[in-house]
Amino acid sequence: MIDAVVIQPGIETGEPSVAGVSWPAVTAGAVVSCALTLVLIAFGLGLGLSVVSPWDGAGVSASTFKIGTGLYLVVIAMLSSSIGGYIAGRLRTRWTGVHSDEVYFRDTAHGFIAWALASVLGAVLLASPASSLIGGGSSAAVQGAASASRSGGAMDGYVDTLLRADTPAAQQNNANESRGELARLFVSSFRNDSEFKPADREYVSKVVAARTGLSQADADKRVNEVVTQAKSDIDAARKATAQLAFWLTASLLIGAFCASLAATEGGGLRDGTWKTRNRR
Repeated sequence: MIDAVVIQPGIETGEPSVAGVSWPAVTAGAVVSCALTLVLIAFGLGLGLSVVSPWDGAGVSASTFKIGTGLYLVVIAMLSSSIGGYIAGRLRTRWTGVHSDEVYFRDTAHGFIAWALASVLGAVLLASPASSLIGGGSSAAVQGAASASRSGGAMDGYVDTLLRADTPAAQQNNANESRGELARLFVSSFRNDSEFKPADREYVSKVVAARTGLSQADADKRVNEVVTQAKSDIDAARKATAQLAFWLTASLLIGAFCASLAATEGGGLRDGTWKTRNRR
């Protein structure tokens, strides 16, 4: 028969009473990391506006700007995450009676948790202005619903190109109606499969010919050119968004690694064991 072991209060069990996670240190590191990120983003915005120029031949190219933006996001993640992780490791409570390997793991976890909290705080801070803009613009959206039904928004430029007349006499009285109809066709087509249906394309060509005074062949040519340009612009926007997503993912992963590594350094300096760890 095995007797049950009863642990009396006050008896040492070998497990330290200090919590494994020092939340004040983690929070401090996350707040510092988030603040540095916002400062560096603001500096990057100013730097970007200074190198981009609307004039041909001035400023950097679009490819250089995109690559520079991606690299700058990585630099931001490395700097802010490293400093935040170091603070989280350096300010945490000393763990007495804990094995050195466990201490090393806890320091790494402190840096990772600080990075995760900073990422969540950053996402909330960036989402708040967007929510305010959406909420503030709701009334304007209601007032502009009537005009929006007659406008294609981002497709207005393509419709302008389609309906540009060579002579003012070619303009018709139903200009607004035809513009709204073509804009809706553009939006619907590019939302679905980025291509006009044959019937829609034929109809658009007839409207363009009637509005602009072009021959049917020239109207067909103009429609093809505008549709090709619209598809090219949409593809470019999609690629740019995908590239930005990849750069953001890379910066987040690098930031997590830097925060974890810096926290181990901060914790080692806190306990005076950093040189001992490096000799392993």
